[in-house]
Amino acid sequence: MGRVKGPGTAKKSLFRIIFSRTGIFLVLILIQVLFFIGTTFHLREYTVYIYGVLIMLRVAVIIYIINRKGNPAFKITWILAVLAFPVVGTLFYMYSEMQVGTSFMRQRLTELKLETAQYMRQDQDVVDAIWASKSANSHLSYYLSHQLGFPTYRNTSVKYFPLGEYKFKYLIEELKRARKFIFLEYFIIDKGYMWGTILDVLKQKAEDGVEVRVMYDGMCAISLLPYGYPRELRKYGIKCKMANAVKPFLSTTQNNRDHRKICVIDGKTAFTGGVNLADEYINKKVRFGHWKDTAIMLKGDAVQSFTVMFLEMWNVNERKAENFRRYMTPKRKELKRELGYVIPYADSPFDNENVGEEVYFHILNHAKKYVHIMTPYLILDNEMITTLTRVAKSGIDVVIIMPHIPDKWYAFVVAQTYYQELIESGVQIYEYTPGFVHAKVFVSDDDTAVVGTINLDYRSLYLHFECGAFIYNNSEIDRIERDFQQTLGHSHKVTLMEVKNRTMLTKVVGQVLRLVAPLM
Repeated sequence: MGRVKGPGTAKKSLFRIIFSRTGIFLVLILIQVLFFIGTTFHLREYTVYIYGVLIMLRVAVIIYIINRKGNPAFKITWILAVLAFPVVGTLFYMYSEMQVGTSFMRQRLTELKLETAQYMRQDQDVVDAIWASKSANSHLSYYLSHQLGFPTYRNTSVKYFPLGEYKFKYLIEELKRARKFIFLEYFIIDKGYMWGTILDVLKQKAEDGVEVRVMYDGMCAISLLPYGYPRELRKYGIKCKMANAVKPFLSTTQNNRDHRKICVIDGKTAFTGGVNLADEYINKKVRFGHWKDTAIMLKGDAVQSFTVMFLEMWNVNERKAENFRRYMTPKRKELKRELGYVIPYADSPFDNENVGEEVYFHILNHAKKYVHIMTPYLILDNEMITTLTRVAKSGIDVVIIMPHIPDKWYAFVVAQTYYQELIESGVQIYEYTPGFVHAKVFVSDDDTAVVGTINLDYRSLYLHFECGAFIYNNSEIDRIERDFQQTLGHSHKVTLMEVKNRTMLTKVVGQVLRLVAPLM
């Protein structure tokens, strides 16, 4: 028989919430917001002269926004904020732009790119081979290599996992085989069966002398892990840190989360995809129905790029120089043509390149038969809308699978505002009826695919640290397409009539939220 909670228990629970680290963080963030609002309104009442100066400052900020580099959608949103809330909006924008922390991170990542450049050189014979195979992909290869330092590799096997539980099984097996080092970088780590099982292996490996490093995004400290969790792992010989730790008021990197999911083992095996280290990702815990997610495992030469991605992020705030060479992947001498080509790549909010979106554009623009997409969010900029509709109007089969049970109602409401324009242009939209799609997959023409962490929304495409793998002419692409078709069989096709019959409240809320979508 269940235990009935009394008033005292409820009060204690409330007390724990209020005085927990989560509660403290939320209170400090609220104080930060109230500080901006209170200060600006105080100045407004204090003197008309200061208010006049702020008006001039507002005009200057708007002129600056218009003339700066960046996506027009972000500019429009910020201008609306400044116009609607003249003082608060202006000061908040200035605060967001005075990013001491992000300026340091940008400079440090640039330095690390130069240090690791010698390990990211492109083999010319691979370039020659991909040119002969498909010239369009050679242009993408050139862009990713020369502009961003991400080489194209051959001799790399790919294994695709259509569900998180399958990835988890192989991940445990590969972790147990580690002999030299294990690198884990994840957006979310949450205590439970999945992380507990992984942690047991990591503890044993650290005890056996294997170097183990764990890095997770600082937002986990808000609601998932204790703020001092890295210290707890260090007791077991595991090196651990938070990426972009959240420090209310002082922190200026809240918008730039580390959304990547990377595991590298001995420089020989790498995992990436949508699967974080929490129980819902392997359907051990039910959240939003059945959780559909995907991942890949790479073995071979291309693992080196993921090793470098991890080490660069790890060393952003390290003072001691890293010996990168000891972690590099020995190249295979024999050529395995049947494995095709793999290009691992990362996207940074500080490199002035929209890498993830450019790769997606490349697939859409060079498709001959179809482009099939799985994404949890659909919050699109004008360029992506234009590309999706143009490709569909050209007779290419463009199909997008979305969740039927969303994890964020507001993001789903915004996504639905794009449905009508896309459907009228020939884009087919399906919703996965058993639950939530968290997969980030593009597959095209039976020969090209991307599996990674990059959603079709502003945060992934512009604000977060992300990663993915472009795969060409590998037999595993057939499995990715077959998984898409199987997922389609469990999905409901959204009709134009359904879109038009949405409630007026849903339409209005979606349109209003779409105004601030770039900052959501």
